[in-house]
Amino acid sequence: MNRTASSFLFSLLVLCFASTPAFAADRRTPVVLAVEAVSPSVVNITVTSTVQGGGSPFGDPFFDQFFKQYYGQQPRRSQSLGSGVIIDGKKALVLTNAHVIASGGDIAVRLKDGREYKADLVGSDADFDLAVLKLANAQDLPQVSMGDSENIFIGETVIAIGNPFGYSNTVTTGVVSALNRPMKTNGGAYGSFIQTDAAINPGNSGGPLLNINGELIGINTAIQARAEGIGFAIPINKAKHVIAELLDTGHVSPIWLGLFGQDVDQAAARYFDLKNLNGMLVTEVYPDTPAADALLKPGDVIKSFNGRTLANKTDYLTRLFSVTKAESVSLVALRDGHEIRLHLRPQVLDKGMALKLVRNRWGFELADREQGSGAEVTRVVPGSAAAKLGLQQGDIIHQIGNRSLRSGIDLLNAFLRNRMQKTVMMRVQRGRNLYTVRLTL
Repeated sequence: MNRTASSFLFSLLVLCFASTPAFAADRRTPVVLAVEAVSPSVVNITVTSTVQGGGSPFGDPFFDQFFKQYYGQQPRRSQSLGSGVIIDGKKALVLTNAHVIASGGDIAVRLKDGREYKADLVGSDADFDLAVLKLANAQDLPQVSMGDSENIFIGETVIAIGNPFGYSNTVTTGVVSALNRPMKTNGGAYGSFIQTDAAINPGNSGGPLLNINGELIGINTAIQARAEGIGFAIPINKAKHVIAELLDTGHVSPIWLGLFGQDVDQAAARYFDLKNLNGMLVTEVYPDTPAADALLKPGDVIKSFNGRTLANKTDYLTRLFSVTKAESVSLVALRDGHEIRLHLRPQVLDKGMALKLVRNRWGFELADREQGSGAEVTRVVPGSAAAKLGLQQGDIIHQIGNRSLRSGIDLLNAFLRNRMQKTVMMRVQRGRNLYTVRLTL
């Protein structure tokens, strides 16, 4: 090869290598920049608890029997994994899903840079499936930038970061598939979720959903197990209300509008000249409540809740459980064939009012126990549904519906969820025996 050719080849190689950084810069897309900015604030959460009873780690009855036979009732250690995101670096606060830490036990949080901290639970709420943790002895932590979930476009690019199957800081991308998608949470309530096709797998729960600017717009919380490419996230604007209450009191205040109702049946539809059976017929309105202030009356039929058609009383209750005290509720009701539109701010249901309603509607009085879980029956109203059931003073109620009674807030939520039901299932302890009973109203 002559000198001229060699010089040309050398110049060409220099040009190629010199161009490499430029090509690398071209590959630093907005997604790459967002991931680089937010990844340090995404954490891996491990909850370690002691499980009593000698069951198997497989959750199968056959294996449970085997383990109990050969290992007896020896306790064993159990671990659950999830994700979270640091929302306040100075205060060392982490936002995650409530079901991630629901098993109780010791909570350990690991950052991308390898730092590990013990965490304390500030507060959680199963209905909203959100929890706030505080890292012990932590400082100088990165944090995510908060976005606005009211300003989201269907089809825009989103990014999910989490720890699926224990693989830390896994990044997936997709688009917003739908907004305000109703879906049942782990606690049994319905929420309006962001739907995305970004891959969300077990372990992603509690991780952030980001927009293209790296702003937090949602908390990944659920997957549709029977389908691919369908994931859900709690809108961050909803989460902000929940976070504020969890930081203030450790729980989300139970709320109500001050009314009771029933499903619209054929007889009611004929009487009120309704075209279909959708909605809830208002049967009672309590004074000094939002419903009374809005001039709702017995006989009104609520047809719409926050812009969506209302199916029945159960639909009303589950939608109300997705509202916090800081939000307003829009109702459309029918009265004498005319629509009325109402805007109400929910009222916090205090324990005293709840106990009064339990006595008036269910027929018994309750008091907290000094030791142990559950609530003690202190009085049974003669002739009431509770008296007909056979409840007695001194009985311990451990569960109402699907709600275990571990504290006063559990009683409030259990009553709110079951207050319009014609039958209420309860777990009642009398002496050393535990019974499942049906309270018929």
